[in-house]
Amino acid sequence: MAFAEKYLNVLEPVVVGGRHVKRYHVTADPAGIAPEVEKAAYALLPELLPEPDGTPAASFAVLHRGGDSGAYLNVYSWVWDNVLHFSGAAAGQPALDCPDLDPTHFVRTAPGARNWIGCVWELAPLGHERAAWARHVLAPDTPDLAGYLRDSLLSGTTEVRA
Repeated sequence: MAFAEKYLNVLEPVVVGGRHVKRYHVTADPAGIAPEVEKAAYALLPELLPEPDGTPAASFAVLHRGGDSGAYLNVYSWVWDNVLHFSGAAAGQPALDCPDLDPTHFVRTAPGARNWIGCVWELAPLGHERAAWARHVLAPDTPDLAGYLRDSLLSGTTEVRA
């Protein structure tokens, strides 16, 4: 299997149910993810967010349009001050129990069915988000949620950046 990096596009954060969600899109298509796929994925976002627990209400989502019929939404939410909660959804991927090949027909991935947290391209933002959370929320005397929300990877590719 030949490996190639994919495009990583960073979108403005959104607020869903009182939680701030930073957004990353991953695709092999330089034009980005089709608007109908994006709209369908984010319609499921409220179901993928955990209940508030006193931790600054922040998450980040990685929406990945695969090279086949699949589309994947991985949502990582900060809970318990320093723990990353994961929820996922998929569309158009029969291997993940999607009912059809439609990349706009998202279904929540069953917990325990596959304990996957992301593929090599979807994991690109994780290191950056960990460092940003520590830098802006955990290290200061007063958590700086706004600083965390402004601190995202730059659009480019999924390759590791120093």
